[in-house]
Amino acid sequence: MKQPGTIRLPYTRGVDRLVELALEEDVGHGDITSSYLDISGLSGRGRIIAKEDLVLAGTELVLRVFSRIDPSVTAEVFFSDGQWVEAGTTVLCVEGNMEALLTGERTALNFLQRISGIATHVRHYVDSLSGAAVRLVDTRKTVPGWRVLEKYAVRAGGAFNHRMGLYDGVLIKDNHIAAAGSITEAVSRIRGRISHLVRIEVETTCMAEVDEALAAGADTIMLDNMADDDIPKAVSRVGSKALVEVSGRVDRDRIEYLAATGVDIISSGALTHAARFVDLSMDIDRLPE
Repeated sequence: MKQPGTIRLPYTRGVDRLVELALEEDVGHGDITSSYLDISGLSGRGRIIAKEDLVLAGTELVLRVFSRIDPSVTAEVFFSDGQWVEAGTTVLCVEGNMEALLTGERTALNFLQRISGIATHVRHYVDSLSGAAVRLVDTRKTVPGWRVLEKYAVRAGGAFNHRMGLYDGVLIKDNHIAAAGSITEAVSRIRGRISHLVRIEVETTCMAEVDEALAAGADTIMLDNMADDDIPKAVSRVGSKALVEVSGRVDRDRIEYLAATGVDIISSGALTHAARFVDLSMDIDRLPE
Protein backbone atom coordinates (compact mmCIF):
# COMPACT_ATOMS: atom_id res chain seq x y z
CA MET A 1 0.00 0.00 0.00
CA LYS A 2 1.39 3.39 -0.97
CA GLN A 3 1.84 5.50 2.14
CA PRO A 4 1.60 9.30 2.50
CA GLY A 5 4.78 11.35 2.57
CA THR A 6 6.18 13.66 5.22
CA ILE A 7 3.51 14.87 7.61
CA ARG A 8 3.24 18.05 9.62
CA LEU A 9 0.72 19.01 12.26
CA PRO A 10 -1.29 21.84 10.69
CA TYR A 11 -1.39 25.08 12.62
CA THR A 12 -4.95 25.90 13.59
CA ARG A 13 -6.47 28.11 16.25
CA GLY A 14 -8.54 25.09 17.20
CA VAL A 15 -5.43 23.17 18.25
CA ASP A 16 -4.23 26.10 20.34
CA ARG A 17 -7.66 26.37 21.95
CA LEU A 18 -7.53 22.67 22.72
CA VAL A 19 -4.16 23.08 24.45
CA GLU A 20 -5.53 25.98 26.48
CA LEU A 21 -8.66 24.01 27.37
CA ALA A 22 -6.59 21.01 28.47
CA LEU A 23 -4.41 23.18 30.70
CA GLU A 24 -7.43 24.99 32.11
CA GLU A 25 -8.99 21.62 32.91
CA ASP A 26 -5.89 20.25 34.66
CA VAL A 27 -4.22 23.33 36.14
CA GLY A 28 -7.21 25.55 36.83
CA HIS A 29 -6.09 28.45 39.03
CA GLY A 30 -2.69 26.87 39.62
CA ASP A 31 -0.78 23.69 40.46
CA ILE A 32 -0.97 23.81 44.25
CA THR A 33 1.35 20.83 44.72
CA SER A 34 4.21 22.27 42.69
CA SER A 35 3.72 25.89 43.67
CA TYR A 36 3.73 25.10 47.40
CA LEU A 37 7.07 23.32 47.07
CA ASP A 38 8.65 26.77 46.61
CA ILE A 39 10.85 25.63 43.69
CA SER A 40 10.20 28.45 41.24
CA GLY A 41 13.88 29.31 41.10
CA LEU A 42 15.03 25.80 40.24
CA SER A 43 15.64 24.40 36.76
CA GLY A 44 14.95 20.88 35.61
CA ARG A 45 15.27 18.56 32.67
CA GLY A 46 12.45 16.24 31.70
CA ARG A 47 12.94 13.15 29.55
CA ILE A 48 9.91 11.58 27.86
CA ILE A 49 10.53 7.88 27.48
CA ALA A 50 8.69 5.23 25.43
CA LYS A 51 7.69 2.40 27.76
CA GLU A 52 6.62 0.17 24.86
CA ASP A 53 7.30 -0.09 21.12
CA LEU A 54 5.25 2.59 19.37
CA VAL A 55 4.87 5.01 16.49
CA LEU A 56 5.65 8.49 17.76
CA ALA A 57 3.22 11.30 16.96
CA GLY A 58 2.22 14.58 18.58
CA THR A 59 5.59 15.93 19.66
CA GLU A 60 4.61 19.45 18.64
CA LEU A 61 1.70 19.33 21.09
CA VAL A 62 4.18 18.65 23.91
CA LEU A 63 6.10 21.75 22.93
CA ARG A 64 2.93 23.85 22.74
CA VAL A 65 1.86 22.74 26.22
CA PHE A 66 5.12 23.72 27.89
CA SER A 67 5.44 26.93 25.87
CA ARG A 68 1.96 27.94 26.97
CA ILE A 69 2.98 27.51 30.63
CA ASP A 70 6.44 29.08 30.30
CA PRO A 71 7.75 30.35 26.93
CA SER A 72 11.35 30.00 28.16
CA VAL A 73 11.15 26.18 28.28
CA THR A 74 13.33 24.65 25.57
CA ALA A 75 13.04 21.26 23.91
CA GLU A 76 15.11 18.75 21.99
CA VAL A 77 13.19 16.21 19.91
CA PHE A 78 15.09 13.08 18.86
CA PHE A 79 12.57 11.47 16.48
CA SER A 80 10.18 12.68 13.81
CA ASP A 81 6.47 12.03 14.03
CA GLY A 82 5.70 8.82 12.18
CA GLN A 83 8.89 7.05 13.24
CA TRP A 84 8.86 3.69 15.00
CA VAL A 85 10.40 3.91 18.48
CA GLU A 86 11.44 0.99 20.64
CA ALA A 87 10.65 0.63 24.33
CA GLY A 88 13.15 2.35 26.61
CA THR A 89 13.98 5.08 24.11
CA THR A 90 14.03 8.75 25.09
CA VAL A 91 11.96 10.50 22.44
CA LEU A 92 12.39 14.12 23.55
CA CYS A 93 13.69 16.31 26.37
CA VAL A 94 12.38 19.57 27.78
CA GLU A 95 14.41 21.90 29.95
CA GLY A 96 13.50 24.94 32.02
CA ASN A 97 11.74 26.09 35.15
CA MET A 98 11.11 23.06 37.37
CA GLU A 99 7.63 24.18 38.36
CA ALA A 100 6.61 24.60 34.71
CA LEU A 101 7.82 21.08 33.89
CA LEU A 102 5.90 19.57 36.78
CA THR A 103 2.76 21.51 35.92
CA GLY A 104 2.71 20.56 32.24
CA GLU A 105 3.78 16.93 32.59
CA ARG A 106 0.38 15.23 32.60
CA THR A 107 -1.23 17.38 29.93
CA ALA A 108 1.74 16.95 27.60
CA LEU A 109 1.75 13.20 28.13
CA ASN A 110 -2.01 12.93 27.57
CA PHE A 111 -1.64 14.51 24.13
CA LEU A 112 1.40 12.43 23.22
CA GLN A 113 -0.01 9.12 24.47
CA ARG A 114 -3.32 9.57 22.66
CA ILE A 115 -1.89 10.72 19.34
CA SER A 116 0.93 8.17 19.38
CA GLY A 117 -1.61 5.54 20.36
CA ILE A 118 -3.67 6.17 17.23
CA ALA A 119 -0.56 6.27 15.04
CA THR A 120 0.65 2.95 16.47
CA HIS A 121 -2.78 1.34 16.07
CA VAL A 122 -2.99 2.52 12.46
CA ARG A 123 0.52 1.26 11.67
CA HIS A 124 -0.57 -2.30 12.56
CA TYR A 125 -3.41 -2.01 10.02
CA VAL A 126 -1.05 -0.58 7.40
CA ASP A 127 1.42 -3.40 7.94
CA SER A 128 -1.39 -5.89 7.32
CA LEU A 129 -1.88 -4.31 3.89
CA SER A 130 1.78 -4.37 2.85
CA GLY A 131 1.96 -4.53 -0.93
CA ALA A 132 -1.79 -4.12 -1.50
CA ALA A 133 -2.94 -1.59 -4.09
CA VAL A 134 -5.58 -0.06 -1.83
CA ARG A 135 -5.91 3.15 0.18
CA LEU A 136 -6.75 2.86 3.89
CA VAL A 137 -8.65 5.90 5.19
CA ASP A 138 -10.26 7.09 8.42
CA THR A 139 -13.78 8.43 9.06
CA ARG A 140 -15.43 11.25 11.02
CA LYS A 141 -15.70 9.01 14.09
CA THR A 142 -13.38 11.17 16.18
CA VAL A 143 -13.49 12.72 19.63
CA PRO A 144 -15.28 16.10 19.29
CA GLY A 145 -12.70 18.87 19.05
CA TRP A 146 -9.86 16.41 18.42
CA ARG A 147 -10.48 15.70 14.72
CA VAL A 148 -7.46 17.60 13.37
CA LEU A 149 -5.22 15.82 15.86
CA GLU A 150 -6.69 12.35 15.38
CA LYS A 151 -6.61 12.58 11.60
CA TYR A 152 -3.03 13.82 11.85
CA ALA A 153 -2.25 10.71 13.91
CA VAL A 154 -3.77 8.54 11.18
CA ARG A 155 -1.35 10.04 8.65
CA ALA A 156 1.54 9.54 11.07
CA GLY A 157 0.57 5.88 11.23
CA GLY A 158 0.82 5.58 7.46
CA ALA A 159 -2.83 5.71 6.35
CA PHE A 160 -4.85 8.49 4.72
CA ASN A 161 -7.68 10.84 5.62
CA HIS A 162 -11.23 10.72 4.30
CA ARG A 163 -13.03 14.07 4.29
CA MET A 164 -12.29 16.33 7.25
CA GLY A 165 -15.89 17.36 7.78
CA LEU A 166 -19.22 17.99 6.10
CA TYR A 167 -17.76 20.99 4.30
CA ASP A 168 -15.07 19.42 2.10
CA GLY A 169 -16.71 16.50 0.32
CA VAL A 170 -20.08 15.18 -0.82
CA LEU A 171 -21.07 11.85 0.72
CA ILE A 172 -24.68 10.88 0.13
CA LYS A 173 -25.69 8.50 2.90
CA ASP A 174 -28.87 6.50 3.57
CA ASN A 175 -30.63 9.34 5.37
CA HIS A 176 -29.81 11.80 2.57
CA ILE A 177 -31.29 9.31 0.10
CA ALA A 178 -34.40 8.98 2.23
CA ALA A 179 -34.74 12.77 2.39
CA ALA A 180 -34.33 13.20 -1.38
CA GLY A 181 -36.44 10.21 -2.33
CA SER A 182 -33.83 8.21 -4.24
CA ILE A 183 -30.14 7.96 -5.07
CA THR A 184 -30.86 9.31 -8.55
CA GLU A 185 -32.66 12.38 -7.22
CA ALA A 186 -30.03 13.07 -4.55
CA VAL A 187 -27.15 12.93 -7.02
CA SER A 188 -29.04 15.06 -9.56
CA ARG A 189 -29.85 17.82 -7.05
CA ILE A 190 -26.33 18.03 -5.70
CA ARG A 191 -24.58 17.70 -9.07
CA GLY A 192 -26.48 20.75 -10.29
CA ARG A 193 -25.19 22.91 -7.45
CA ILE A 194 -21.57 21.93 -6.74
CA SER A 195 -18.37 22.92 -8.48
CA HIS A 196 -17.02 20.64 -11.21
CA LEU A 197 -14.03 20.09 -8.91
CA VAL A 198 -16.13 18.41 -6.21
CA ARG A 199 -16.63 14.65 -6.42
CA ILE A 200 -19.77 12.83 -5.33
CA GLU A 201 -19.69 9.66 -3.25
CA VAL A 202 -22.79 7.55 -2.66
CA GLU A 203 -23.32 5.00 0.10
CA THR A 204 -24.87 1.72 -1.06
CA THR A 205 -25.84 -1.49 0.72
CA CYS A 206 -26.90 -3.83 -2.12
CA MET A 207 -26.31 -4.47 -5.82
CA ALA A 208 -29.48 -2.62 -6.86
CA GLU A 209 -28.22 0.53 -5.15
CA VAL A 210 -24.79 0.09 -6.76
CA ASP A 211 -26.46 -0.01 -10.18
CA GLU A 212 -28.52 3.09 -9.42
CA ALA A 213 -25.50 5.01 -8.14
CA LEU A 214 -23.55 4.07 -11.28
CA ALA A 215 -26.38 5.17 -13.54
CA ALA A 216 -26.65 8.45 -11.62
CA GLY A 217 -22.97 9.20 -12.29
CA ALA A 218 -21.46 8.83 -8.82
CA ASP A 219 -17.70 9.32 -8.76
CA THR A 220 -17.18 6.97 -5.79
CA ILE A 221 -19.45 4.17 -4.62
CA MET A 222 -19.25 3.11 -0.99
CA LEU A 223 -20.18 -0.48 -0.18
CA ASP A 224 -21.46 -0.07 3.36
CA ASN A 225 -21.80 -3.25 5.43
CA MET A 226 -22.32 -5.20 2.23
CA ALA A 227 -22.24 -8.99 2.42
CA ASP A 228 -18.75 -10.33 1.84
CA ASP A 229 -19.81 -12.41 -1.17
CA ASP A 230 -21.32 -9.34 -2.86
CA ILE A 231 -18.23 -7.12 -2.58
CA PRO A 232 -16.25 -8.74 -5.44
CA LYS A 233 -19.44 -8.70 -7.56
CA ALA A 234 -19.86 -4.99 -6.93
CA VAL A 235 -16.22 -4.30 -7.79
CA SER A 236 -16.65 -6.18 -11.06
CA ARG A 237 -19.91 -4.38 -11.82
CA VAL A 238 -18.40 -0.93 -11.25
CA GLY A 239 -15.19 -1.66 -13.15
CA SER A 240 -13.42 1.58 -14.08
CA LYS A 241 -16.59 3.69 -14.06
CA ALA A 242 -16.05 4.86 -10.46
CA LEU A 243 -13.89 4.31 -7.42
CA VAL A 244 -15.10 1.68 -4.97
CA GLU A 245 -14.85 2.17 -1.22
CA VAL A 246 -15.75 -0.49 1.32
CA SER A 247 -16.81 0.40 4.84
CA GLY A 248 -18.41 -1.21 7.86
CA ARG A 249 -17.14 -3.97 10.14
CA VAL A 250 -13.56 -3.23 9.09
CA ASP A 251 -11.00 -4.65 11.51
CA ARG A 252 -7.61 -6.30 11.24
CA ASP A 253 -9.18 -9.74 10.91
CA ARG A 254 -11.00 -8.74 7.69
CA ILE A 255 -8.76 -6.14 6.16
CA GLU A 256 -6.64 -8.49 4.05
CA TYR A 257 -9.75 -10.14 2.61
CA LEU A 258 -11.26 -6.75 1.77
CA ALA A 259 -8.07 -5.62 0.04
CA ALA A 260 -8.06 -8.80 -2.06
CA THR A 261 -11.56 -8.03 -3.43
CA GLY A 262 -10.13 -5.26 -5.60
CA VAL A 263 -11.70 -2.26 -3.89
CA ASP A 264 -9.86 1.05 -4.23
CA ILE A 265 -10.45 2.35 -0.70
CA ILE A 266 -11.02 0.80 2.71
CA SER A 267 -12.45 3.14 5.35
CA SER A 268 -12.49 2.29 9.03
CA GLY A 269 -13.73 4.21 12.04
CA ALA A 270 -11.75 1.79 14.20
CA LEU A 271 -8.54 3.54 13.16
CA THR A 272 -9.42 6.29 15.62
CA HIS A 273 -12.16 5.07 17.96
CA ALA A 274 -10.56 1.71 18.80
CA ALA A 275 -7.06 3.00 19.53
CA ARG A 276 -5.70 3.03 23.08
CA PHE A 277 -3.22 5.27 24.86
CA VAL A 278 0.34 4.00 24.51
CA ASP A 279 2.70 4.02 27.48
CA LEU A 280 5.04 6.99 27.73
CA SER A 281 6.42 8.52 30.90
CA MET A 282 8.35 11.63 31.88
CA ASP A 283 11.30 11.58 34.26
CA ILE A 284 12.33 14.99 35.63
CA ASP A 285 15.77 15.66 37.07
CA ARG A 286 16.82 18.71 39.03
CA LEU A 287 19.63 20.63 37.34
CA PRO A 288 22.59 22.05 39.33
CA GLU A 289 21.98 25.58 40.57
